[in-house]
Amino acid sequence: MASDRVMEFTDSNFETEVLQSEQPVLVDFWAEWCQPCRMLAPTIDEVADVYDGRAKVGKVDTDANREISMRYGISAIPTVILFKNGEVSRKFVGLTPKEQFTEAIDELVKQPVSD
Repeated sequence: MASDRVMEFTDSNFETEVLQSEQPVLVDFWAEWCQPCRMLAPTIDEVADVYDGRAKVGKVDTDANREISMRYGISAIPTVILFKNGEVSRKFVGLTPKEQFTEAIDELVKQPVSD
């Protein structure tokens, strides 16, 4: 992974890192052999850099983490799911432009002005 801001989510840490996160979480379901997944990787890296501190961005290797992949019905990769408060907020299947991810995250990260 090119960006150190892209986390690795697994069957064992998905509950804590994604479902219990207070921030929105963008999860890229991918596999090493998947050419479109490789093409999407730089976009995921850019999104991670842009939202550092405001949203989590990470990847699930579908070959190594079959339980979580089956739980969310991943039948085609790349599939990217945006979670908020442990719930699926948006789902993107296939190569998706960065703007679609950023628009969806922007809707969720609008934070109220604090005192």
